[in-house]
Amino acid sequence: MKITKANGKSEYALIESLKKRSGETDQKIVDIVSSIIQGVKEGGDDAVREYTVRFDGAMPKKTVIEKDELSSYLDLVDDDFKKAIVDAKNNIYDFHQRQTQQSWLTTKENGVIMGQRVRGLHRVGIYVPGGTAAYPSSVLMNAVPAKIAGVKEIIMVTPPSKDGSPNPNIMAAAAVAGVDKVFLCGGAQAVAALAYGTEKIPKVDKIVGPGNIFVATAKKLLYGVVDIDMVAGPSEILIVADKTAKPSFLAADLMSQAEHDVMASSILLTTSEAVAKATAKEIEKQIKFLERQEIIEQSLENYGEIIVCDSLAQAIDFANELAPEHLELCVEEPLKYIGMLDNAGSVFLGNWSPEPLGDYFAGPNHVLPTSGTARFFSPLSVDSFVKKSSFIYYTEEELAKAKDEIITLADSEGLTAHANSIKVRFEK
Repeated sequence: MKITKANGKSEYALIESLKKRSGETDQKIVDIVSSIIQGVKEGGDDAVREYTVRFDGAMPKKTVIEKDELSSYLDLVDDDFKKAIVDAKNNIYDFHQRQTQQSWLTTKENGVIMGQRVRGLHRVGIYVPGGTAAYPSSVLMNAVPAKIAGVKEIIMVTPPSKDGSPNPNIMAAAAVAGVDKVFLCGGAQAVAALAYGTEKIPKVDKIVGPGNIFVATAKKLLYGVVDIDMVAGPSEILIVADKTAKPSFLAADLMSQAEHDVMASSILLTTSEAVAKATAKEIEKQIKFLERQEIIEQSLENYGEIIVCDSLAQAIDFANELAPEHLELCVEEPLKYIGMLDNAGSVFLGNWSPEPLGDYFAGPNHVLPTSGTARFFSPLSVDSFVKKSSFIYYTEEELAKAKDEIITLADSEGLTAHANSIKVRFEK
């Protein structure tokens, strides 16, 4: 990895280069996805089948897996995996159930009643990649907070394997997480089917979950027809380290993100030149034993950097500017700095809290804002699956007290019908 010295210019030039990764989607992909969406909107299940055969080679013999069938897949996975997903699910549940909000109302002495109703969405769709990019952890991270929010029905779509069968690890995770029904289809056609509904696949209120560029583009194009979690960009990790950090840990953590994608970004900010050099050497040493070596090398070469900073304050300022998806704070007193970190999807404190801990097990959600959007977006949460509506009750006497001011405001905006709605109630 390239090692540079922070000078107030080079590190911010890096931010600009990272932004270019998340530019506009290739128009050819947009056109293809738009055509698929329109085909599914008009053709329903027939179109889904046609696209599945075209892109995946064949239709699976069984296309729907009901809730009572999902538990059978727990017998098809090994005991270690089963225990791991159950324990992870429990941790995720414990963290997210603390996010729940209650409906409320307030009554005043004058008889006015106001409040807010909080309730889960009716139906949510979860997209789960299949094949080599099968992520059971994403099933848990998306379905568990939806269940806690009170979502009445969770529909999952996932591409089948080449022999037409579902991935047993994904199905086992779906059983543990409480998914209600699974449809074996993928790609933009599955996203469109969830958004519009077909004869078999029900229309959902929101679509969440990761996918390739065609899935991400479909979600983006269908936002407004249906709600989505976010438009996710390439994965990111930023590590802030002082002289006490362990270079072997830093190297391993940087590569844990780089292996996701050649577009992934892995950056180390350190106040120690010795740590910077030792980390670079550790990367050369460890990468030889990793299966996704070529992806890691390309990612680190194009979007990785080690920057030596004058102080931790300088590093933290840069971190807030970059607003990374994952931020590790590998310093002597990490809790001392937590209040200074304003912009990050998820923060990992200390040498023993590596990013994969959050990806799989600790409990906080791993669906996080990317590409600097942590400045204004939050991680997926229970709030992502609820909707709120307010209610108002006024008595005649209290509306009479407020009528003149309401009419004044309505008239100031030129909305005379609004004003009239108040006036007619008090005409004699």
